[in-house]
Amino acid sequence: MTVPAAGLVLAAGLSTRFGSDKLMAPFRRRPLLQHALDAAMAARLQPVVVVVAGEPAGIDWHGAQRLVNPQPERGLASSLRLGLAALAAGPAERAVILLGDQPLVSAAAIRALLAAAGRAPIVVPRYAAGGPRNPVVVGRAAWPLADHLTGDAGYSQLFADRPELVALIDVAGANPDVDTPADLARISRGA
Repeated sequence: MTVPAAGLVLAAGLSTRFGSDKLMAPFRRRPLLQHALDAAMAARLQPVVVVVAGEPAGIDWHGAQRLVNPQPERGLASSLRLGLAALAAGPAERAVILLGDQPLVSAAAIRALLAAAGRAPIVVPRYAAGGPRNPVVVGRAAWPLADHLTGDAGYSQLFADRPELVALIDVAGANPDVDTPADLARISRGA
C-alpha cells in the first residue's frame, strides 16, 4: 500500500507589498488562497495542512487542517517548520509544499513532480515559462533540514549549496507569485 503524499500550503505571509490581505484578493472569482487548496485536493494530497497568520473567511478548506503561525513576521521558514512538524505525526513519506499566493499552480504539475519523487530528496519544477520553483516535493528524510532555514525562503536556501539533494523536473507553463497588485493584474490579463 502506498502512502499518499501530504500537502503543505504556506499562507501566513504578511502581504506587506500587496497592501492588504492578498490571499483573499479575487482571481477568477475566488480568493488567491483557494486556488492552491483546490490544486492540492485535485492532486489528491492527503492530509493537507495550511499554515495561516489568522483565520481567513470565505475559504472552502476541503477538510484541511489549519495552523496559525503565531510569529508570521519570522518569515516563510517558520511556517514551513510549523507545517512539517504537524505532518511528521502522520504517515506521509513526502510533502508537497505549495505557496498560497501562487494561484496558477496546477494539479498536473503536482502529479508530474510526485512521479519524479524518487529521483532526489527534493524535487523542484523548472517551468518552461520561467518563474518560481514551486511547488516543491520534499521527502520525509529531508524534512529536518527545515530546522536550519531562516527568513522568508524555504528549501530554496539549500539549492546552491546542496545540489545533490535536488532534482529539477521540466514542467509546462508558469507559476508566478502574486506579491503586489500589479502582479495580480498581470496574471489576470493573461488568464
